[in-house]
Amino acid sequence: MLSHAERFRALHHGRLPDDPVVLPGPWDAASARVFADAGFPALATPSAGVAASLGYADGQTPAAEMFAAVARIVRAVDIPVSADVEGGYGLAPKELVERLLEAGAVGCNLEDSEAGVLKDAARHADWLAEVRAAAADLLFVNARVDVFEYGDGNPERAIERAALYVDAGADCVYPIGAPTGVLPLLRSGTRGPLNVFARLDGTPAAELGELGATRVTFGPGLQRRAAEALGDIAAGLR
Repeated sequence: MLSHAERFRALHHGRLPDDPVVLPGPWDAASARVFADAGFPALATPSAGVAASLGYADGQTPAAEMFAAVARIVRAVDIPVSADVEGGYGLAPKELVERLLEAGAVGCNLEDSEAGVLKDAARHADWLAEVRAAAADLLFVNARVDVFEYGDGNPERAIERAALYVDAGADCVYPIGAPTGVLPLLRSGTRGPLNVFARLDGTPAAELGELGATRVTFGPGLQRRAAEALGDIAAGLR
């Protein structure tokens, strides 16, 4: 029988262009159960959504609370869960991997920016290589590329950084915020799976797949939509 980590990795390979793997982002155990019961094969936590559920601004969650939240989500479901752990909270690669595995995560998102500034790509690639070495095949490493968020938005620059990260052992790259119009270029220039950020009211997942997405995630979009719905319910109670 395949382990959760093996099942998760397999989801990213051999997919048809119009069938990317769609990974909802649970922010707590209850939302994780909802997504699992809906039949999704795996989940990917959003750091901003988890932060909101814990009462923190995005990027301000203490590491211990983030790992504890991930562990609660993992315990609530019987499908693989990948965790967005931002920039790694300053942890050494070995400790970061140990904390992720203790929480039960099968993968992680790791950002290549800090406080809104892109990191040096070569140094970040070296750090990712250390994470890969510590994790072996027990974690699926999704390397976020923040060129469209905090850089100049040049797709060639995103492709260059992605290549460094894949060479360092990343299983997937995530050019967050990339416009749909550049996805074919990113797909043609990137080796391996490509994670694309989707908006709930934006381009459907199947179309994103046809443009090049292997994997589709929503960041904190689902948590924010749920909070809006709860706000509407609350207003009706007054």
